[in-house]
Amino acid sequence: MLIITDSQRLPITCSDPISGNHNDAYQLVDTVDLMLKNITKSKIKTEGLFLNADSGFHTKEFRNSCFSNDIIDNIAFNKRNNDENESIFDELLYGQRFVIERTNAWLDAFKALLIRFETNKIHWKALHLLAFSVILLRRL
Repeated sequence: MLIITDSQRLPITCSDPISGNHNDAYQLVDTVDLMLKNITKSKIKTEGLFLNADSGFHTKEFRNSCFSNDIIDNIAFNKRNNDENESIFDELLYGQRFVIERTNAWLDAFKALLIRFETNKIHWKALHLLAFSVILLRRL
């Protein structure tokens, strides 16, 4: 499940769970496009959004999708991809990725999410949304 957070560690949107064992880039463009549509439904502008991501998201298709959606991507380079990349990578801003890692750690505090016992994907996503609500309430 992919999660997009703001700079204050608050989850903004999440993807639907995908069954099976897949790498990070599996159906990534379609998944992020759906997440961006959900954000725009909430009247949040995505133009100029700054996106930090680890090397698992370093694909040409995803970078092109970010460019077409006016998203500034700061994705670590995957050493396994032997492609020439013209993208700029900012190490200092990449260090701010701890924001999403902290959010993931907060989600691990919810025992129902730590190990996936829930087999229905609607219930699994609903549990995440409940956890997001609790995280938001803690921040207020």
